[in-house]
Amino acid sequence: MQPAGRIDPQDWMTAPDTRAVVAALTADGQEVRFVGGCVRDALIERPVGDIDIATPDAPETVMALLRRAGLKAVPTGIEHGTVTAVSGHRPFEITTLREDVETYGRHARVAFTDDWAADAARRDFTMNAMFCAPDGTIYDPFGGWADLLAGHVRFVGDAEARVREDYLRLLRFFRFYARYGQGPPDAAALQAAQRHAGKLTTLAAERICHELLKFLEAANPGPAARVIRDYGILQPVLPEARYAERLSWLAAIEREQGVAIDPLRRMAAWLDLREAHRLGERLRLSKKAERYLRTLAAPTASVRVDRATATLRRPLHRLGRELTRDLYLLDAAERAAAGGRLNTKALAAGLAEIEAWQPKRLPVDGRDVTALGVAPGPRIKELLEALEEWWVDQDFQPGREACLAELKRRVAALPGDG
Repeated sequence: MQPAGRIDPQDWMTAPDTRAVVAALTADGQEVRFVGGCVRDALIERPVGDIDIATPDAPETVMALLRRAGLKAVPTGIEHGTVTAVSGHRPFEITTLREDVETYGRHARVAFTDDWAADAARRDFTMNAMFCAPDGTIYDPFGGWADLLAGHVRFVGDAEARVREDYLRLLRFFRFYARYGQGPPDAAALQAAQRHAGKLTTLAAERICHELLKFLEAANPGPAARVIRDYGILQPVLPEARYAERLSWLAAIEREQGVAIDPLRRMAAWLDLREAHRLGERLRLSKKAERYLRTLAAPTASVRVDRATATLRRPLHRLGRELTRDLYLLDAAERAAAGGRLNTKALAAGLAEIEAWQPKRLPVDGRDVTALGVAPGPRIKELLEALEEWWVDQDFQPGREACLAELKRRVAALPGDG
């Protein structure tokens, strides 16, 4: 494989933690190269996150080399050729070069190899089939560098064949298109994705959900979501994914208001949540994530951006800061997607009100109720809930004495002996 060019060694390449791993893996003269996202992001000058390394050595040899150098070696996926090295508390994923022996549409049976070209040929996209040597030399057998710079997400070789090897790749295509794509999507990739969309039903829900959440981490997944909807890609497994415009607006509002990306919030914007109670089960979401979507879908969870910021205090008290903020952002995105005008200053003021919120606690409790002669039982809870509604209506202003006076009035008005 001939070099395609060279970049100056990056800070992440020359960092002591990285150099320690590279030195361990090359101690016996073997060649290693960086691969994957670190190479892509380095070539377009984006911040590099995870560092992945490819090597011709078998995983057992990799484990031995790392341990000999005093580095922690974790057999995270050793049967698939993957070992994780820990250097300076940073993980490095090291994978042995592989070639596919047999594919099943969901995973592949692989054999280890020392052939860099064979490993590149089995990868999904041209921009993922590039390698970078520790000195910055780039190896690019399928034109991935040019595709990356042009924003052209393209499968290695025949798009149909790549998708049939693992049908999750058709969703992965849209994730990469959302992150790196410019202009219309690759025609061959889109055709293959549309033709095989029905095969998504053969995949584990957990794999689909994981891929969709990563898709939603893109700066603006909205345009890709529109293509997904218009071509019916998710129709077989997630027909609720229809609100691409709302998703686009949410991403724009997050960016403008400096709100951190939350894939689950974006999922709530993208999906029709009227069947939220079923979505959690179908997507195999965590219980926490399922409760989150159900809460957002509840009719009582309404938060509106076109009202005075003081009206936020009731949902803040009942739902807390994070849920209220997300409902507020989702309402803003909904209104913008419907053609409404957003007052960005008012929106910022509402978000500031939410951020500044401090939880409030009713100044009285059940002991105060029983002290007034109310027998233990459900009536105590009913009295406290009614009193709390009154207190919230008073904008949390009444103190303990005023609350006790109101409580006494309500107890006195109870039928019978209370």
